Amino acid sequence: MPPEPSEPSEPTAPRNATASPVAVPPTVASSNRGVLGVVFLTLFLDLLGFGVILPVQPFYAKSFGASAALVTLISAGYSLMQFLFAPFWGRLSDRIGRRPVVLTSVAFACVGWLLLGAASTLWMLVLSRLLAGFGNANLGTVQAIVADVLPPKDRARGMGMIGASFGLGFLFGPIVGGYASARFGMAAPAFISAGLALLNLGLAAILLKETHPRHVDGGARGTPTLPASTERRSLFPFAAMREALAIHDARAMLVVGFVYAVGFSLMESALSLFVEQAFVPHDLLGSDAGNRMAARLTMQVLVTVGVTAVVVQGGLIRPIRKALSEKQMLVGGALLIVVAFAFNAALPLFDHVPVAAMYPIMVVLSVGSGLYTTTASSLLSRAVDAERQGSVLGVGQSMSALGRILGPAVAGTLLTLWPGLPFGVGAALLLVAALVATTVKTPVDDERAPAGVAH
Repeated sequence: MPPEPSEPSEPTAPRNATASPVAVPPTVASSNRGVLGVVFLTLFLDLLGFGVILPVQPFYAKSFGASAALVTLISAGYSLMQFLFAPFWGRLSDRIGRRPVVLTSVAFACVGWLLLGAASTLWMLVLSRLLAGFGNANLGTVQAIVADVLPPKDRARGMGMIGASFGLGFLFGPIVGGYASARFGMAAPAFISAGLALLNLGLAAILLKETHPRHVDGGARGTPTLPASTERRSLFPFAAMREALAIHDARAMLVVGFVYAVGFSLMESALSLFVEQAFVPHDLLGSDAGNRMAARLTMQVLVTVGVTAVVVQGGLIRPIRKALSEKQMLVGGALLIVVAFAFNAALPLFDHVPVAAMYPIMVVLSVGSGLYTTTASSLLSRAVDAERQGSVLGVGQSMSALGRILGPAVAGTLLTLWPGLPFGVGAALLLVAALVATTVKTPVDDERAPAGVAH
């Protein structure tokens, strides 16, 4: 790999790239619907594979002798790979195009799932999660595809489509995973995920077209060459993170994304173990029957999340977007998550609470997450010019992954101290994220920006 160029003295990105919305060339605009459909299918299959393994992964790791703390650390290892390599995939997609990056990353994820299913030792399980984390660090690239084909003011709708694919993955994946693990054993969901990744690779190879302005039609659009500062060949994300944080309008969004990820990942990594401790009879804890019961109950909770996410991000984002600005959706979504986390943290205070008590809490959580995630990605993409979409969105995913390293790293310990503690700490962190989000500028072309507000 060629040596990394010297560090520029000043960032070359514009201070406020939202002032001049990027025009979408006619050749791309005419095929927007088809491109977004392929992106939706690609993400749905990806998230379906992830959802299949989600309810059984902690108990699969425990079957190899992993403690609760080690189970959450394995999740942190997955996120570590995303932290390290999300900007790498994003920068690579800016340089060589979106399509080859998506195909390559999906292939790596497929190998990771196969290794997970074939694991016979704990170290093989850990290696499989690291490899899958490397392959699945491509969300910034997928978001960049949406940013390539949609004008800035419509990107919340496009990011909502990404969120809907997450919701469908969480809806159907846990159902398939819970049934497969109960019928065929704990390794079965991993092989199903590998098969879905292979199907995803084949369909993407056939259907996914290039969208980066410099690589469509062999670069016939005449898009200028990237500035030297974005042509970095460094494998790790630190230089790209410094550049992105130096961009005024991106800095606050990256900080919000990091704090949000720490708080939200505390819940994600502790959820299955929380359900086990709160709702599985004590005489079944640690047994195969107890593990399967916990996986089934976790599946039910995740299905609630999935149904709500599909409804919110697939159908309600557009009317909500017409009523509220993206900044209002960002802050409001974070506050809804705070409320949901606080109620969930209080559940262990009561005796004989049924698992159904979590359902309305998960509905509020999913609504808040839907509002937050769609607008966070949109606002970050609008902070930079078209040539830097992949790089900066990749850094955004890297910052989120860094948060998902820290959250799982302490979630197991917090859960051991008290089952509701991960949710309580998460609520405090999401409140911080909401406060920081109030400092984010409303984009100048946001039709819901209040009149007379300085942008």
